[in-house]
Amino acid sequence: MAQPLFFLVVWLVLAPTATAHDLQSNEEGYISLLLSNKGVDFAKDVLINKAVSTIIPLQLPDIEKSVKIPLIGKVHMILSNITIDSVNISSSYVETGNPGLVLVASGATASLSMKWAYSYSTWLIVISDSGDASVQVKGMEVGLTVSFKEQGGTLELSLLDCGCHVQDITIKLNGGASWLYQGIVDAFQGSIGSAVENAISKKIKEEIVKLDSLLQSLPKQIPIDHVAALNATFVDSPVLSNSFIELEINGLFTATDDFAVPRNYDKGKKSSLSYNCPAKMIGISLHEDVFNTAGLVYLNAGCMHWIVDSSLNHSFLNTAAWKYVYPQLYLQYPNHDMSLNISATSSPAVKIAKNGINVTIYLDVTVNVLDDSKVIPVACISLEINASCSPQILWNKIAGILKLKSFTMSLKWSEIGNIHMDLLQPVIFALLETVFIPYVNLHLMRGFPLPLIHGFSLQNAEILYTESKIMTCSNLLYA
Repeated sequence: MAQPLFFLVVWLVLAPTATAHDLQSNEEGYISLLLSNKGVDFAKDVLINKAVSTIIPLQLPDIEKSVKIPLIGKVHMILSNITIDSVNISSSYVETGNPGLVLVASGATASLSMKWAYSYSTWLIVISDSGDASVQVKGMEVGLTVSFKEQGGTLELSLLDCGCHVQDITIKLNGGASWLYQGIVDAFQGSIGSAVENAISKKIKEEIVKLDSLLQSLPKQIPIDHVAALNATFVDSPVLSNSFIELEINGLFTATDDFAVPRNYDKGKKSSLSYNCPAKMIGISLHEDVFNTAGLVYLNAGCMHWIVDSSLNHSFLNTAAWKYVYPQLYLQYPNHDMSLNISATSSPAVKIAKNGINVTIYLDVTVNVLDDSKVIPVACISLEINASCSPQILWNKIAGILKLKSFTMSLKWSEIGNIHMDLLQPVIFALLETVFIPYVNLHLMRGFPLPLIHGFSLQNAEILYTESKIMTCSNLLYA
């Protein structure tokens, strides 16, 4: 039962991970997640059914009694192997707010199977018999109230109230005399109802304790690849309103071997969703610094360095193509192959505005001549690239496509004379459009995972922009 109930409780607060590292209580998150009433109902229905199917069959303790039967006398009866075989829930609802999250399942029915046996003595012999029976429980209601509190980067789960009530029970005996039927109904109807109520309540309490332990033992990070991970510590207690559930996680990228918050990003910036997505089930808001820390982590890991050589078969990788752009280069190295070292000089700057995402990329392009087996650097050009980014939701990942808007360039240094920068511009444009941008997009389209529970995926996602944040509003699909 632990795993489905864990999914249910976690999804109802949309909790991806926990645990902290030097986290201040007033820190605010860079990723906010909001589950609307529509999303809460969807997750509740899917996961209640999954939880019920997992706890069934549920064994109840044996029940035995001695009762007086008219004309027969004192009869010892025992019910054993009492098992809840199925549960059907006709309706359920979730309420959010103070003091916490309330989950109620009502109008439920349950089917039980059991063994019965009896014995009694006359002045001559001992008479006994046994058989099996089926029980139908109707009008069952189960409810629980839980609260969530952020504590040092984790969520603490507390059970505030829990109960189960059985309204009506029907018993059908297979075999046995008519007096036996009435005797079992009179003697055990209340006891069976109490056993069902106590068993379900006890199971819920046991699992809540396990769930609290699971919440606090979840990993600190969501792995992206061998270089980067997403800091998924909670930064505040969930907000439980009557129309949505919202929580915040840190959400910044970190190196996989270093959980420290990147420099200049140690003060949380509010990423709370400014408005609900009432027509959709879930809203996920990401602050622009989520993407900025991603660039910083990959830059520090040495991943933003590329070599463009003759293997790509581009015409501009021969000095003949530079004959008029860089005359001294061609005179000194006629018809020589070339390579270009492209290196980011700082992490890309991502700015999100109401009209979209703008990215500024700073590069140094070092021009090399290949002379026999030697690689000879001859010049370096600095670039400032302005691009737009169109985000896409691919399954449970956010990806993007970069599009070149403009660029500026300057000669940083040259070993063999000047370069005609106006003539160089078409060459650099070709380099960016045919090599650099496609290469970056190849990596961007791999995407990085959004904090969703396994089994759920986003459907019909819409992407919205606000100042410094991007938000996706989506329905949920469970498979």
